[in-house]
Amino acid sequence: MRTPLAGIRGAASSLVEAGDRLDRATRADLATSIAEEAERLDRLLGNLLNMTRLDAGVVQPKKEWQPVEEIVGAALGRLEGALRHRPVRVAIPPDLPLVPLDGILIEQVLINLLENALRYTPPDTPIEITATAQEGQVSVEVADRGPGLPPGEAERIFEKFQRGGGARAVGAGLGLTICRGFVEAHGGRIWAENRPDGGARFRFTLPIEGTPPPILPMPADDE
Repeated sequence: MRTPLAGIRGAASSLVEAGDRLDRATRADLATSIAEEAERLDRLLGNLLNMTRLDAGVVQPKKEWQPVEEIVGAALGRLEGALRHRPVRVAIPPDLPLVPLDGILIEQVLINLLENALRYTPPDTPIEITATAQEGQVSVEVADRGPGLPPGEAERIFEKFQRGGGARAVGAGLGLTICRGFVEAHGGRIWAENRPDGGARFRFTLPIEGTPPPILPMPADDE
């Protein structure tokens, strides 16, 4: 938590102490930095609270039939600032079935996976999000073109307080643990693997149980 707090404190101090002497662009950059670090701190606190809920066994998904593309869009919107310089490719077929899920929990899963990709891959490499329907379930994948997973790390990275290596290894090491907890609470599973042509991919499944509600036709416009 000290990293985003240090960023907020440094930017705020610069604005307070030298605000009148700074040009407009510099002030805007400092204000943007404060906003981004505050969002990062908010997500970190959210992860800590979610980990507490998982440890206490009180996570009960409130499932509703929802389209996966809306959850993906919401997650991308939450990370719009962090992703603004990243090529992001989304491939979701238009006929993907509705899935019974807790939108808040699965949105957090996607946010954590996207943040993980941002943290451990070069800044100019793409991130790809795909979704496919299989028998009785939907599979969602977040893939990157980074260095991939070290040997033996594919399962270990989902353990609590585990972080990847490298100079950009920051964070509390809870994001992937929470992903696993939320997905398993839905009756699905999550795993990671290296891509044959370079990079890593994180895939999770969500079961489709029950019958989705009928899609009612749109009412005709009154003449």
